[in-house]
Amino acid sequence: MEKVRQTLRVKKERAVLVGAFLRNRPDAEDLAELAALARSAGAVVVDRFQQKIRSVNPSTYIGKGKAEQLRDRVKRFKADVVIFDNDLSPGQIRELEKIVQAKVLDRSELILDIFASRAKTRQAKLQVELAQLEYTYPRLTRMWSHLDTVAGAGGGTAAGTVGGIGTRGPGEQQLEIDRRLVSKRITELKRELANIDRRRIREIKGREGLFKICLVGYTNAGKSTLLNALTGAGVFVEDRLFATLDTRTRRWSPTRGVEVLLSDTVGFVRNLPHQLVASFKATLEEAVNADLLLHVVDVSNPEALGQIESVNVVLEQIGCSDKEVLMVLNKVDAIGRQGSLEMLETLFPEALSISAKSGYGLGRLSRAVVRIFKGSELRVRVFCDQSNGKVQSFLRRHGRILEERYADSQVLIDASLGQNQLAALRGLRPRSVELLEG
Repeated sequence: MEKVRQTLRVKKERAVLVGAFLRNRPDAEDLAELAALARSAGAVVVDRFQQKIRSVNPSTYIGKGKAEQLRDRVKRFKADVVIFDNDLSPGQIRELEKIVQAKVLDRSELILDIFASRAKTRQAKLQVELAQLEYTYPRLTRMWSHLDTVAGAGGGTAAGTVGGIGTRGPGEQQLEIDRRLVSKRITELKRELANIDRRRIREIKGREGLFKICLVGYTNAGKSTLLNALTGAGVFVEDRLFATLDTRTRRWSPTRGVEVLLSDTVGFVRNLPHQLVASFKATLEEAVNADLLLHVVDVSNPEALGQIESVNVVLEQIGCSDKEVLMVLNKVDAIGRQGSLEMLETLFPEALSISAKSGYGLGRLSRAVVRIFKGSELRVRVFCDQSNGKVQSFLRRHGRILEERYADSQVLIDASLGQNQLAALRGLRPRSVELLEG
């Protein structure tokens, strides 16, 4: 079956989807998301094969009998590839391919393939390659033909000279060479991505003093569309999974005198491979360092509730579980059943319903962000030099002047200001800042 594994890409192939779940598990998935992932990779879904199993078979995951049933369906629908909604071991993939006589991919391989096809920038390509190699490393089982077999014979052949003096004879096992080459490449990628991480950290530090907002959510929830609607960024938008892999940051002024940074991030899915979460650390750093997360939810999707939970799991994985989150119920203009929106609004009463495409609700969203940006209103008395124009300009832009008194070269200002602006005000070094009652 080596021929069926010459490529891991799923391109315009006929796919049979397989979902196997334990009988005692009540929350079996319906393969709708796997079908969307397969279509995003360029495959045509021709059949779905769901099975309840008593236990995971160590050889074929679903058992030999069910694997033979799967082979019959592969033949009937002339399928090229079988895609499992489960993560399989290399041995299980190998045994399944022998039985079904078609290429077998698991969920993680499929997602990694989609990311590879979407990566455009240097950073995204490095991140995807690292994730693929870290997934591949423990699974090197001679399924790839891109590395020549090393013969033990010496002589002038390229194969015979790989090992050098002292290695001629029975030869070095190909698997050991594969592992060493992959390990070396992983080290190189981590070093290069570490440099990118350092540059990104410097960029983020350069934004200190600015309020940072990050868009997070399930893939295809409309984050990039919302970024375009709020900032006019003009970033790429398409109705497909993982259309955006790179972080984009734009300035946004939700109201006069308030300016924030708004960033878009890669979308999440259920059971996102941990290799991707790890390798996309630099991209997800925007969420980690944000002051506010806007969790964008596609309310037109019948699996919206499960998608919300999946996003929360990934946010916890990357250390964002304690961040302030404002939920945004997007695509209200595309809802077929109004009851689903009412249910989500009941479960999440603080959430805002919008349509990034039509502009509905964006004004309410801006006002909500401004309230969070400012925090609770405080009355402050600021004493500074008249020559310190930065303090006076800051109070006029971000607060409301209540009274001004001038004496000699000093000015005393009473103002109403949001609590979250106090630190920035003190950073401008007025002579004193005093909180007033009432």
